[in-house]
Amino acid sequence: MENLTVGALYNAMQRPLALEIVNGTYSFRKVIKEGELHRPGLALSGFIKVFTYDRVQILGNTELRFLEDMTAEERLRALKPVLNFDMPCLITTDNNQAPPELVELANKRGVSIFRSPKNTSTVTHVLGEFLDEKFAPKITVHGSLVDVYGIGVLFTGRSGIGKSEITLDLVERGHRLVADDVVVISRKTAGILLGQGTELLQHHMEIRGLGIIDVRSMFGIRAVRAQKRIEVEVHLEEWDNKVDYERVGLVEQPTQILEVDIPYVRLPIFPGKNITVIAEVIALNQLLKIAGTHPAREFNERLVRKIQEKTEDHLELERYLQRDFE
Repeated sequence: MENLTVGALYNAMQRPLALEIVNGTYSFRKVIKEGELHRPGLALSGFIKVFTYDRVQILGNTELRFLEDMTAEERLRALKPVLNFDMPCLITTDNNQAPPELVELANKRGVSIFRSPKNTSTVTHVLGEFLDEKFAPKITVHGSLVDVYGIGVLFTGRSGIGKSEITLDLVERGHRLVADDVVVISRKTAGILLGQGTELLQHHMEIRGLGIIDVRSMFGIRAVRAQKRIEVEVHLEEWDNKVDYERVGLVEQPTQILEVDIPYVRLPIFPGKNITVIAEVIALNQLLKIAGTHPAREFNERLVRKIQEKTEDHLELERYLQRDFE
């Protein structure tokens, strides 16, 4: 996770939330340590035992109306314990004016106050999404990510095994490149893994023997996309006669990335094997599973029913012969 300062937050949110600086840039260098937002209603009423002061503080109509109903002395008594904490910044919503006592204390404590004309729900939603993105757990994986029929397929395997070549073949067949060689994966809410390329590499690929190519310039804008949800990992490895590879598909062995389970396919390769078509089939098969159809399980159920029918026919024949005394 990259360090996010109050100044960076203001620069990013100034246009979406129409933020206005109320008192100064006092806390612009402070690092925001929490990705959650907080409304300090209980703290203003005097309960500060569980006050999460290290989050961005949102003051909406409820908090500000509560303060307006107080005298100046009461406001000071309510605000002093809250402003004693080293909070990153305060944001007032609905274009509400910050009470003068709040501005005075914030100036002394070195806390920046911002004002937004947006309502509290909008501020919370927009700012929350921004913070979720910044504070999302991230890892970097050596591999290639391709959007195949709407399924994000992450190709992994040792260096030089052919990940980029398979990716290029899929792009040529009309699928979309997300990232090659280096895939940055972040975990979003609800256990969603989102993959994208680095800012430097973007939609470039390295093809051994050829060099660096620009996929967007070569195949057009429809051949690339900025990010994609990762829904299955395909691990490429050389064929090994000693390894017992899955042949039916009943046993699913998910892999875990950032504590999120996703389907995992070990795909053995050897010269002449059409990995590109198999990759398309993997994506289509995953689409079927998402839609509620599991081909391997359905085949197994039909097979079990057929065996049961044969067994019942055989038992009926035995019963008939036991009653045949001629």
